[in-house]
Amino acid sequence: MAEPAVRIPDAKVALSTASVYPESTATAFEIAARLGYDGVEVMVWTDPVSQDIEALRRLSDYHQIPVLAVHAPCLLITQRVWSTDPWTKLQRARAAAEKLDASTVVVHPPFRWQRQYARDFVAGIWRMANETDVRFAVENMYPWRYRDREMLAYAPDWDVTKDDYRHFTIDLSHTATARSDALAMVDRMGDRLGHVHLADGRGSVKDEHLVPGRGNQPCAEVLERLALTGFDGHVVIEVNTRRAMSSAEREADLAEALAFTRLHLASAAKVPRR
Repeated sequence: MAEPAVRIPDAKVALSTASVYPESTATAFEIAARLGYDGVEVMVWTDPVSQDIEALRRLSDYHQIPVLAVHAPCLLITQRVWSTDPWTKLQRARAAAEKLDASTVVVHPPFRWQRQYARDFVAGIWRMANETDVRFAVENMYPWRYRDREMLAYAPDWDVTKDDYRHFTIDLSHTATARSDALAMVDRMGDRLGHVHLADGRGSVKDEHLVPGRGNQPCAEVLERLALTGFDGHVVIEVNTRRAMSSAEREADLAEALAFTRLHLASAAKVPRR
Protein backbone atom coordinates (compact mmCIF):
# COMPACT_ATOMS: atom_id res chain seq x y z
CA MET A 1 0.00 0.00 0.00
CA ALA A 2 1.39 3.42 -0.96
CA GLU A 3 2.62 5.76 1.74
CA PRO A 4 0.18 8.64 2.34
CA ALA A 5 1.19 12.05 1.08
CA VAL A 6 0.26 15.18 3.00
CA ARG A 7 -1.77 17.81 1.16
CA ILE A 8 -1.51 21.19 2.88
CA PRO A 9 -4.90 22.96 2.79
CA ASP A 10 -5.30 26.47 1.40
CA ALA A 11 -6.13 28.09 4.78
CA LYS A 12 -3.57 30.69 5.81
CA VAL A 13 -2.35 31.02 9.39
CA ALA A 14 -2.20 34.60 10.66
CA LEU A 15 -1.07 36.28 13.87
CA SER A 16 -3.46 38.64 15.61
CA THR A 17 -1.65 41.81 16.61
CA ALA A 18 -3.46 41.45 19.96
CA SER A 19 -1.32 38.38 20.64
CA VAL A 20 1.79 40.48 21.35
CA TYR A 21 0.16 42.89 23.84
CA PRO A 22 1.52 44.84 25.70
CA GLU A 23 3.99 45.14 22.84
CA SER A 24 2.97 47.15 19.78
CA THR A 25 1.22 46.52 16.50
CA ALA A 26 4.54 47.12 14.75
CA THR A 27 6.14 44.38 16.87
CA ALA A 28 3.42 41.95 15.77
CA PHE A 29 4.40 42.41 12.12
CA GLU A 30 8.06 41.84 12.99
CA ILE A 31 7.34 38.66 14.97
CA ALA A 32 4.93 37.31 12.35
CA ALA A 33 7.60 37.71 9.66
CA ARG A 34 10.36 36.17 11.77
CA LEU A 35 8.32 33.12 12.77
CA GLY A 36 6.90 32.44 9.31
CA TYR A 37 3.22 33.33 9.73
CA ASP A 38 1.27 33.84 6.51
CA GLY A 39 -0.04 37.25 7.56
CA VAL A 40 -1.56 39.27 10.37
CA GLU A 41 -4.98 40.23 11.62
CA VAL A 42 -4.93 43.83 12.81
CA MET A 43 -6.80 44.41 16.05
CA VAL A 44 -7.87 48.04 15.83
CA TRP A 45 -7.53 49.48 19.31
CA THR A 46 -5.78 52.18 21.31
CA ASP A 47 -2.37 51.75 19.63
CA PRO A 48 -2.37 54.66 17.11
CA VAL A 49 -0.56 52.52 14.49
CA SER A 50 -3.46 50.03 14.48
CA GLN A 51 -5.77 52.89 13.45
CA ASP A 52 -3.51 54.28 10.70
CA ILE A 53 -3.99 52.59 7.32
CA GLU A 54 -0.86 54.11 5.77
CA ALA A 55 1.29 53.06 8.73
CA LEU A 56 -0.10 49.53 8.46
CA ARG A 57 0.62 49.47 4.72
CA ARG A 58 4.23 50.52 5.34
CA LEU A 59 4.67 47.79 7.97
CA SER A 60 3.16 45.22 5.63
CA ASP A 61 5.43 46.25 2.76
CA TYR A 62 8.57 46.43 4.92
CA HIS A 63 8.09 43.01 6.54
CA GLN A 64 6.48 41.42 3.45
CA ILE A 65 3.60 40.28 5.66
CA PRO A 66 0.07 40.83 4.30
CA VAL A 67 -2.84 42.06 6.37
CA LEU A 68 -5.37 39.24 5.98
CA ALA A 69 -8.08 40.59 8.30
CA VAL A 70 -9.12 43.66 10.25
CA HIS A 71 -10.77 43.30 13.65
CA ALA A 72 -13.20 46.19 14.07
CA PRO A 73 -12.90 48.14 17.36
CA CYS A 74 -15.74 46.42 19.26
CA LEU A 75 -14.18 46.09 22.72
CA LEU A 76 -15.08 48.06 25.82
CA ILE A 77 -11.66 49.72 25.71
CA THR A 78 -12.18 50.84 22.11
CA GLN A 79 -15.54 52.57 22.49
CA ARG A 80 -14.04 55.88 21.27
CA VAL A 81 -11.73 54.47 18.60
CA TRP A 82 -12.79 55.44 15.07
CA SER A 83 -15.93 57.23 16.39
CA THR A 84 -18.44 56.40 19.08
CA ASP A 85 -20.97 55.35 16.43
CA PRO A 86 -20.75 51.56 15.86
CA TRP A 87 -21.81 51.70 12.21
CA THR A 88 -19.10 54.28 11.48
CA LYS A 89 -16.58 51.92 13.07
CA LEU A 90 -17.66 49.13 10.72
CA GLN A 91 -17.55 51.41 7.68
CA ARG A 92 -14.01 52.44 8.56
CA ALA A 93 -13.03 48.81 9.18
CA ARG A 94 -14.37 47.88 5.75
CA ALA A 95 -12.49 50.78 4.13
CA ALA A 96 -9.29 49.71 5.89
CA ALA A 97 -9.73 46.10 4.74
CA GLU A 98 -10.34 47.20 1.15
CA LYS A 99 -7.29 49.49 1.11
CA LEU A 100 -5.05 46.84 2.71
CA ASP A 101 -6.40 43.99 0.51
CA ALA A 102 -7.63 42.14 3.59
CA SER A 103 -10.43 39.67 2.92
CA THR A 104 -12.24 39.82 6.27
CA VAL A 105 -13.60 42.21 8.87
CA VAL A 106 -14.21 40.57 12.23
CA VAL A 107 -17.03 42.06 14.27
CA HIS A 108 -18.60 41.23 17.63
CA PRO A 109 -22.37 41.30 18.20
CA PRO A 110 -23.50 44.49 19.94
CA PHE A 111 -23.62 44.98 23.68
CA ARG A 112 -27.18 44.82 24.97
CA TRP A 113 -27.11 48.48 26.02
CA GLN A 114 -26.48 49.48 22.38
CA ARG A 115 -30.20 49.04 21.79
CA GLN A 116 -30.71 50.64 18.39
CA TYR A 117 -27.51 49.13 17.01
CA ALA A 118 -28.54 45.69 18.31
CA ARG A 119 -32.04 46.04 16.85
CA ASP A 120 -30.66 46.77 13.37
CA PHE A 121 -27.52 44.63 13.55
CA VAL A 122 -28.45 41.53 11.56
CA ALA A 123 -30.03 43.47 8.70
CA GLY A 124 -27.25 46.06 8.81
CA ILE A 125 -24.49 43.47 8.54
CA TRP A 126 -26.23 41.94 5.53
CA ARG A 127 -26.56 45.38 3.95
CA MET A 128 -22.86 46.13 4.44
CA ALA A 129 -21.84 42.67 3.22
CA ASN A 130 -23.77 43.27 0.01
CA GLU A 131 -21.74 46.42 -0.68
CA THR A 132 -18.27 44.84 -0.73
CA ASP A 133 -16.26 41.72 -1.43
CA VAL A 134 -14.90 41.86 2.12
CA ARG A 135 -16.40 39.24 4.44
CA PHE A 136 -18.08 40.52 7.59
CA ALA A 137 -17.51 37.54 9.90
CA VAL A 138 -19.55 37.85 13.11
CA GLU A 139 -17.83 36.31 16.13
CA ASN A 140 -19.31 34.07 18.83
CA MET A 141 -19.10 35.56 22.33
CA TYR A 142 -20.16 34.28 25.80
CA PRO A 143 -22.31 35.12 28.83
CA TRP A 144 -20.67 37.26 31.47
CA ARG A 145 -20.51 35.47 34.83
CA TYR A 146 -19.86 36.62 38.38
CA ARG A 147 -19.89 33.92 41.07
CA ASP A 148 -23.22 32.14 40.52
CA ARG A 149 -24.80 34.91 38.45
CA GLU A 150 -24.90 35.12 34.66
CA MET A 151 -25.53 38.23 32.57
CA LEU A 152 -26.37 38.20 28.88
CA ALA A 153 -24.19 41.06 27.69
CA TYR A 154 -24.61 40.69 23.93
CA ALA A 155 -27.56 41.14 21.58
CA PRO A 156 -29.20 39.67 19.61
CA ASP A 157 -27.27 36.80 21.27
CA TRP A 158 -23.75 35.75 22.25
CA ASP A 159 -24.37 32.54 20.27
CA VAL A 160 -24.28 34.06 16.80
CA THR A 161 -25.55 30.85 15.17
CA LYS A 162 -29.02 31.76 16.46
CA ASP A 163 -29.15 34.55 13.89
CA ASP A 164 -28.73 34.73 10.13
CA TYR A 165 -25.31 36.03 9.05
CA ARG A 166 -23.49 35.44 5.79
CA HIS A 167 -20.20 34.64 7.55
CA PHE A 168 -19.12 33.65 11.04
CA THR A 169 -15.94 33.76 13.08
CA ILE A 170 -15.51 31.00 15.66
CA ASP A 171 -13.31 31.78 18.67
CA LEU A 172 -12.32 28.75 20.74
CA SER A 173 -11.44 30.76 23.82
CA HIS A 174 -14.98 32.14 23.71
CA THR A 175 -16.50 28.65 23.40
CA ALA A 176 -14.51 27.73 26.52
CA THR A 177 -15.80 30.74 28.47
CA ALA A 178 -19.36 30.06 27.26
CA ARG A 179 -18.91 26.36 28.17
CA SER A 180 -20.41 25.48 24.81
CA ASP A 181 -19.58 22.66 22.41
CA ALA A 182 -17.10 24.03 19.88
CA LEU A 183 -17.48 21.19 17.38
CA ALA A 184 -21.26 21.48 17.47
CA MET A 185 -20.92 25.21 16.82
CA VAL A 186 -18.63 24.55 13.85
CA ASP A 187 -21.30 22.20 12.50
CA ARG A 188 -24.04 24.82 12.95
CA MET A 189 -21.92 27.43 11.17
CA GLY A 190 -21.37 25.03 8.28
CA ASP A 191 -20.11 26.61 5.07
CA ARG A 192 -20.74 30.08 6.51
CA LEU A 193 -17.73 29.64 8.80
CA GLY A 194 -15.34 32.10 7.21
CA HIS A 195 -12.76 32.83 9.90
CA VAL A 196 -11.21 31.18 12.97
CA HIS A 197 -9.68 32.65 16.11
CA LEU A 198 -7.55 29.84 17.47
CA ALA A 199 -6.88 29.86 21.20
CA ASP A 200 -7.64 27.57 24.11
CA GLY A 201 -9.42 27.82 27.44
CA ARG A 202 -10.41 25.84 30.50
CA GLY A 203 -13.95 27.11 31.03
CA SER A 204 -12.99 29.95 33.35
CA VAL A 205 -15.30 32.94 33.77
CA LYS A 206 -12.42 34.90 32.21
CA ASP A 207 -11.74 34.88 28.49
CA GLU A 208 -8.34 33.17 28.74
CA HIS A 209 -6.96 32.92 25.18
CA LEU A 210 -4.42 30.23 26.04
CA VAL A 211 -1.92 28.82 23.59
CA PRO A 212 -3.68 25.98 21.69
CA GLY A 213 -3.19 22.67 23.47
CA ARG A 214 -3.00 24.17 26.96
CA GLY A 215 -6.73 24.08 27.72
CA ASN A 216 -9.67 21.74 27.21
CA GLN A 217 -10.99 22.95 23.86
CA PRO A 218 -10.91 20.63 20.80
CA CYS A 219 -8.41 22.82 18.97
CA ALA A 220 -6.77 19.93 17.12
CA GLU A 221 -10.11 18.39 16.18
CA VAL A 222 -11.45 21.70 14.85
CA LEU A 223 -8.34 22.22 12.71
CA GLU A 224 -8.56 18.68 11.36
CA ARG A 225 -12.22 19.15 10.50
CA LEU A 226 -11.44 22.41 8.70
CA ALA A 227 -8.77 20.70 6.63
CA LEU A 228 -11.04 17.82 5.69
CA THR A 229 -13.89 20.12 4.66
CA GLY A 230 -11.76 22.38 2.45
CA PHE A 231 -11.96 25.49 4.65
CA ASP A 232 -10.81 28.49 2.60
CA GLY A 233 -10.75 31.17 5.27
CA HIS A 234 -7.98 32.18 7.67
CA VAL A 235 -6.93 30.67 10.98
CA VAL A 236 -5.77 33.45 13.30
CA ILE A 237 -3.68 32.84 16.41
CA GLU A 238 -5.27 35.11 19.02
CA VAL A 239 -3.62 34.25 22.34
CA ASN A 240 -2.84 36.12 25.55
CA THR A 241 0.91 36.50 26.14
CA ARG A 242 0.71 39.25 28.77
CA ARG A 243 2.20 36.96 31.41
CA ALA A 244 5.31 36.22 29.35
CA MET A 245 8.37 37.17 31.38
CA SER A 246 10.33 38.32 28.33
CA SER A 247 10.03 38.99 24.61
CA ALA A 248 11.78 35.66 24.00
CA GLU A 249 9.16 33.80 26.06
CA ARG A 250 6.36 35.56 24.20
CA GLU A 251 7.90 34.64 20.86
CA ALA A 252 8.31 31.02 21.97
CA ASP A 253 4.59 30.85 22.80
CA LEU A 254 3.68 32.25 19.39
CA ALA A 255 6.03 29.81 17.65
CA GLU A 256 4.42 26.93 19.56
CA ALA A 257 0.94 28.10 18.56
CA LEU A 258 1.97 28.30 14.90
CA ALA A 259 3.54 24.82 14.96
CA PHE A 260 0.44 23.32 16.61
CA THR A 261 -1.82 24.90 14.00
CA ARG A 262 0.21 23.85 10.99
CA LEU A 263 0.60 20.30 12.31
CA HIS A 264 -3.12 19.71 12.79
CA LEU A 265 -4.18 21.45 9.59
CA ALA A 266 -1.84 19.15 7.67
CA SER A 267 -2.35 15.89 9.57
CA ALA A 268 -5.97 15.62 8.50
CA ALA A 269 -5.24 16.37 4.87
CA LYS A 270 -3.53 13.08 3.98
CA VAL A 271 -4.32 11.70 0.55
CA PRO A 272 -3.07 8.50 -1.14
CA ARG A 273 -0.02 8.96 -3.35
CA ARG A 274 -0.76 8.05 -6.99
